[in-house]
Amino acid sequence: MMELSKTQSFSRDKGTKITAADILSHVYSSLHEKGYDPVNQIVGYIMSGDPTFITAYNGARVLISKVERDELVEEMLKTYISAHNWE
Repeated sequence: MMELSKTQSFSRDKGTKITAADILSHVYSSLHEKGYDPVNQIVGYIMSGDPTFITAYNGARVLISKVERDELVEEMLKTYISAHNWE
């Protein structure tokens, strides 16, 4: 029987959290595999918010919708800054 006088604790397994960088990599690869220009398509998506810029192939469209567009821009800018040793 449960002890009702004590606070119960619940914890769920959060699993592996996918990052914006992981999502961009997956989406980029999926677009490239389907013959699209990944840069143009991703820019189109970020500027418009229209998910049809991203292919549904390999679940890329569903995956990119799991992250806010500003997070994608932030990730790309961080990577660009790091690649140019601006930090």
